[in-house]
Amino acid sequence: MSHGKTNEAKVLKRSVLLVASFAAFLTPFLGSAVNLALPAIGRDLNANAISLGWVISSFTLSSAVFLLPFGRLGDIRGRKKVFSLGIILFTVSTFLILFSGSISYLIVMRIVQGLAGAMIFGTSLAILTSVFPPGERGHAMGITITSTYFGLSAGPVIGGFLTESFGWKSIFAFLVPLGIISLWFIYRKMKGEWAEAKGEKFDWKGSLVYGVSLSAFMYGFSILPSTTGWVLIIAGILIAIFFVLYEKNVDHPVFDIGLVIRNRVLGFSGLAALIHYAATSATGFFISLYLQYLKDLDARTAGLIMISQPIAMALLSPLAGRLSDRMNPGVIASSGMALTAVGLIFLCFINGSTSFVYIIVLLVIMGIGFGLFSSPNSNAIMSSVEKKHLGIASGIVGTMRMIGQMTSMGIAMMLISLFMGKETINPSTYPNLITATRTGFVIFSILSVAGIFASLARNRKLASG
Repeated sequence: MSHGKTNEAKVLKRSVLLVASFAAFLTPFLGSAVNLALPAIGRDLNANAISLGWVISSFTLSSAVFLLPFGRLGDIRGRKKVFSLGIILFTVSTFLILFSGSISYLIVMRIVQGLAGAMIFGTSLAILTSVFPPGERGHAMGITITSTYFGLSAGPVIGGFLTESFGWKSIFAFLVPLGIISLWFIYRKMKGEWAEAKGEKFDWKGSLVYGVSLSAFMYGFSILPSTTGWVLIIAGILIAIFFVLYEKNVDHPVFDIGLVIRNRVLGFSGLAALIHYAATSATGFFISLYLQYLKDLDARTAGLIMISQPIAMALLSPLAGRLSDRMNPGVIASSGMALTAVGLIFLCFINGSTSFVYIIVLLVIMGIGFGLFSSPNSNAIMSSVEKKHLGIASGIVGTMRMIGQMTSMGIAMMLISLFMGKETINPSTYPNLITATRTGFVIFSILSVAGIFASLARNRKLASG
């Protein structure tokens, strides 16, 4: 009997790991492929640099707003249910993008894709943690995060080839059958359901206030230095303060503030993740524009250069995940953050004559840093909470990532707005583009150095407790 149960558990673990890894590939693949396709989208839909920034940011903002609510909903209604609905919505919205005739339509569809992404990432890590015990968890997360990096690696290569050969819409066409295959795996192989908070009430009011606060803040940030931008940021902060006060008095909050305050590992690890993603996420946006405009490379060749970073991430992540099961994950994550900072500092010096070797070496260094940071940091977070809070913790991991990504793109779009305005990118604006790019890397370097201290602060708490 026990032998049968052991086999069942092994089959379940393999199935969950396979489905989670497969889903983990989809969104990063799309993100990195779309980054590379931005010049082609700009030409086809006659979009300026700010609109192209929104093709990336609309997805990120939508995901950030819905991640925590869907993580919590998964705890209550069932994580597999929310996860599978996310895959369905992702596949449908990806198909609808094939009919894009304007930049506005594309941005709206990217918002829907972001909502679907929140359903997927708000629950996938929680499902994985539900199935794998602490001693195996870091290794499983390392494999899943490797799939994420494989998506990031394949994005520039496959995306570059598809964009050059069949146009940018073929990237989305490529993903539709992958979404269908993923659904087949979920319903055929991923048996069981996980809902440790079943019966608890869902905090609809808190979710709404949270969404409005985050939307106001992040949208305001992306349109700085305009007056409207500052007004929205202040409004977002005030609503966030109200949200924190409101959540303290709710029996089953969408975001358990007390959990973060009481759990220092969760708090510092979340902060470290937010800073890390804020410092690195717009790198692909800037490098893609730099290679295709200033270096005059086609999308395929630019993709082959940009792949160096995610390949380094993919190679290091399983090792880092396995090490985090045996060693203090804070030590590994902090060393990764330091390497990322080194890469960003040297990127501050790029100009029109910078060699491709210089860029590739720095992208590899940042990739190693990212690989060492990500799975140990996630392992520290997910291992620091009770089972009934796994959805919230998974939502926090995803939300920190998305807010970090949105902040990063917000900084990039603000710099584009400051140095280039609403002009399309052309040879006369190239000097302004390189100035915006270098300024961005200076800001990201400062952030990443601050992130080392946040990670080390968590490290002391891990060592002591």
